[in-house]
Amino acid sequence: MAMNTGGERGGLNADINVTPLVDVMLVLLIIMMLIAPMVVQRGIQMPEATNTGTKPDNQEQTVVAIDARGAFYVNALPVAPESLIPHVQRILEAKKEKIVYLRGDKDAKYSAVMEAMDALRKAQIENIALITEKKNTPGS
Repeated sequence: MAMNTGGERGGLNADINVTPLVDVMLVLLIIMMLIAPMVVQRGIQMPEATNTGTKPDNQEQTVVAIDARGAFYVNALPVAPESLIPHVQRILEAKKEKIVYLRGDKDAKYSAVMEAMDALRKAQIENIALITEKKNTPGS
């Protein structure tokens, strides 16, 4: 007694057709091969911050800004890198809002921003927010 898998008598065909699956997988592979080098070449850029030395929106905010040269500003005042953490801690002691807003210039090194964030976290400052701004274009 042989099982009928279709053919002459018109029975059901239980074979899996993998051709469409292979086609889709090949297309996805080609897309990934084309897009991956483009993403790697671009690298990581900081969001555009047009004015790193601006004052915070209100007196309760503490803003740490990093410019393209790697200089630090706390609430628009320049601060030496070695005194950044003590300066921020003194400011936060007197404020109700214990959030530090970190703003990086578009041309600032990514490593400088990450080092500042790590230093703030090591100093037990856990509430850190990143500020990004839209690029100012003429006519807008």
